[in-house]
Amino acid sequence: MKIIDLAPGDTRLLSDLLPVLRELRPHLTEDLFREIYDEGHGLGLRFTAAYDDDGRCVGAAGWRIVVNTSTVRSLYVDDLVTASDARSTGVGRHLLTYLQEHARETGCHLFTLDSATHRTDAHRFYLRERMAIAAFHFQKELG
Repeated sequence: MKIIDLAPGDTRLLSDLLPVLRELRPHLTEDLFREIYDEGHGLGLRFTAAYDDDGRCVGAAGWRIVVNTSTVRSLYVDDLVTASDARSTGVGRHLLTYLQEHARETGCHLFTLDSATHRTDAHRFYLRERMAIAAFHFQKELG
């Protein structure tokens, strides 16, 4: 497995990563994805792709380093998805390991992510990976 951080403008963002990311975020069009990364990159948003031995993108992660009063310095994962036909093959574990190592190297004290309440398979995976349910996430539509 090969894991690569993709910079803005890298053509693999649209050709490789976005189709996998859309399995988790189906609302993303190419234009919307470009807009989000153009603005988000300046705020720390990064994307990482996992490739299998045949060179096919089988995993995607969106993440950022966050500095705030609650976690001090943490790596927060916005998106973590494995292609549906590559699940249970270790892709998610490889991405988590890669991102956790990056977090350590950059001085982060915590590794955090949110997972929607209906994603029970993902919850089982995170718990197997020794992650704890540490908080509730609240939101309100602002219409």
